[in-house]
Amino acid sequence: MGTHVIKMPDIGEGIAQVELVEWFVKVGDTVTEDQVVADVMTDKATVEIPSPVSGKVLALGGQPGEVMAVGSELIRIEVEGAGNLQEGTSKPAAAPAAAPVASQPQIQPAQPAVAAKPAAAAAPVSEHRVAPIVPREANERPLASPAVRKRAWDAGIELRFVHGSGPAGRILHEDLDAFLAQPTTQSQAAPGGYAKRNDAEQIPVIGLRRKIAQRMQDAKRRVAHFSYVEEIDVTALEELRVHLNKKHGDSRGKLTLLPFLVRAMVIAAREFPQINATYDDEAQLITRHGAVHVGIATQGDNGLMVPVLRHAEAGSLWSNASEISRLANAARNNKASREELSGSTITLTSLGALGGIASTPVVNTPEVAIVGVNRIVERPMVVNGQIVVRKMMNLSSSFDHRVVDGMDAALFIQAIRGLLEQPASLFVE
Repeated sequence: MGTHVIKMPDIGEGIAQVELVEWFVKVGDTVTEDQVVADVMTDKATVEIPSPVSGKVLALGGQPGEVMAVGSELIRIEVEGAGNLQEGTSKPAAAPAAAPVASQPQIQPAQPAVAAKPAAAAAPVSEHRVAPIVPREANERPLASPAVRKRAWDAGIELRFVHGSGPAGRILHEDLDAFLAQPTTQSQAAPGGYAKRNDAEQIPVIGLRRKIAQRMQDAKRRVAHFSYVEEIDVTALEELRVHLNKKHGDSRGKLTLLPFLVRAMVIAAREFPQINATYDDEAQLITRHGAVHVGIATQGDNGLMVPVLRHAEAGSLWSNASEISRLANAARNNKASREELSGSTITLTSLGALGGIASTPVVNTPEVAIVGVNRIVERPMVVNGQIVVRKMMNLSSSFDHRVVDGMDAALFIQAIRGLLEQPASLFVE
């Protein structure tokens, strides 16, 4: 038997270090060739790391949230044959060999912020935390995704009572299903609506959430933000959208509001090229782009991602709609590539039915503008001296005042408003 060492690969783009986001194996697991063993994150995307060999996991070289250099040791696997580890090579510092605790499965700690429980006095010390036993203590934070946590919260379930069957004891949706199917006992009962609660939850800021925090902080620190809100009558636009969906929905796909907004932004950018631009504040260089690469802000279980609709200026309503849907699904499923998450020249963000009355979106640097969409509501409006019910929607947009003047921003949004209120103009060249 030999040992095969997998090192942190060079993912490209000149990246020297990446963040270890999640392990999908633990010490003692058997892995097969091409099985994904870990997720790592660059500044732009999450990347899966597969195993090039089959064997047994001997050691893990880091913990989730740890930033690791390219070329550093990621995982050791016992394989048939000689392996690639030279004799005399030392073990990785992050996961030294140690005797296991008797009769307990060994796992790599999934989060550095949670301390391991002390082992019994007679047991040797291990570098791996003992797998939690259900029920956990009230102050112990189980592993679970944000989606699982929200579902548990909505159902009134305390996750410390739920057995996790995922990697490192992670609680999955299937575990919630199994828990809900069990008869509720007094020890499992969730606290009532008026019961006192003293529990608290600490969530390490790692992975995508860390990248979002860093980008938002950097954007607020660098960009001289200002916002502009305008009300738009989308009655005629909604009538056109409904008509097109009835006529072509089955053959071409359903249209949402987003491809119409993208079309309006493309046309308005021709008149205001200073809006479809990026700003390198270190080089003091503004780049105005002929291509309109629209970032579509997309909310997923793990946080906000911005996949890019490339060359929106060359797409029809239906081709852009199809690509927006594909990109959103890829982002939500954490399958978007680095290329699909970079290179935008302007961003469109929408909270759909939760869009509120107004918002102040944060500019997606190095861009200089972001267009925000609020929800559509029916309101009485005065039209030609008559009070009529119209469908109204606000656009809440933000700009980088270092590059974009207030008048130009207002004129840009007014151009979009004119196009959306007279939707036939979207197709007149």
